Amino acid sequence: MKPNRGRLAVLFLSIFCVLLHAEDFTYTIRPSTLTPYEKEPVLLRVDINQTNPEPILLFLFDIKPKRAYRVEQISATHDNTLHHAKEHYLYLLFPLKSGLLDIDFDLTKRVTNDDKVHYFFSGDRDDFKKLETTDSKVDVPPLKIKVKPLPKGTQLIGNFTLNYLFKPKKVEAYEPVSLRISIEGNGYPPLLENIYPKQEDVSLFASKPVLTRHVDAHTVHYKAVYDLALTSGKSFDTARITLHAFNPKTRQQYTLNIPSEHIEVTRPDTAVLVDKTDTPPPLHSNWKQFGTLMGYLLAFGAGFLTAWMLKWHRKEKAREHPLTARIDACNAKKQLLQLLMAEDAQRFAPVIDKLEADLYGTEKYALKQLKQEAKERLT
Repeated sequence: MKPNRGRLAVLFLSIFCVLLHAEDFTYTIRPSTLTPYEKEPVLLRVDINQTNPEPILLFLFDIKPKRAYRVEQISATHDNTLHHAKEHYLYLLFPLKSGLLDIDFDLTKRVTNDDKVHYFFSGDRDDFKKLETTDSKVDVPPLKIKVKPLPKGTQLIGNFTLNYLFKPKKVEAYEPVSLRISIEGNGYPPLLENIYPKQEDVSLFASKPVLTRHVDAHTVHYKAVYDLALTSGKSFDTARITLHAFNPKTRQQYTLNIPSEHIEVTRPDTAVLVDKTDTPPPLHSNWKQFGTLMGYLLAFGAGFLTAWMLKWHRKEKAREHPLTARIDACNAKKQLLQLLMAEDAQRFAPVIDKLEADLYGTEKYALKQLKQEAKERLT
């Protein structure tokens, strides 16, 4: 009887990359697919479990950055129970080009004992003690995936919906017509350049799209909002917009469309504009049109202001964290290293790596930069 290829593929995926380190622990790296399309999100589940209860183990794990893919971490859980450590990670990986691709990993095993842990916790808050560990890199073979090319002309990858609004549809000459476009769903972030095509006799003003993200148990939900304005001296029909999308899950191509809208542009009566006296009255500004134009310009600025506010909010959140003052109080790199190691070595792993490279290697980093990176990881 011939084997069922579908079942074999599922079985292969379920056991793929089950990598055993027989001495002390096991780890598994399970991708949702080994044959994704370009920019299709691949869900990576990583589990690390201590099997030998004699030593005290800690782990540092990360996916090495590459230009060929981008990674977003969805979740991370750490059970640092002494002698029974467990680590669980969930990532979304987006391959950025087709062909064979190696995903590289960085895993460090840190070994210590009960005496060193007791000494580490014996000091007070102002007596920083570094937890002494013996660290060793674990050779993790790369995850090999075969990335399929997208259909030609694809602009959006995933399952997305589109909404739009023109307002108003009747204006005076050169008064702006606002157009708001929102694209949301699951897939690769829906950020597009030149979403509205050029039109003769129509001026286009566009702000940078605002992208928001919501992380749930297994994926990231994105929403991109584009704010644009159109002006013209005469009536016109807006350009028809067709966005070509592809859903890797269903392998279906589809389009998101914005139909053409007629915009009626009225011009002032020229007879009213002709001077009928030798001494014309002083010119007066049309404050209504000026106010409307300013309103739309403010709307464009709102996109930039929103992004700035989000960044400011993250900084404020970091500033309110009780650890922020202690990071600022560090006057030496070694003191900062001891603090980060004592508080949360996993969270501050990238900063700790830089500190160790600076203190014990040949690389050099500014203390101010390292403290800022550490505070950013508090948000």
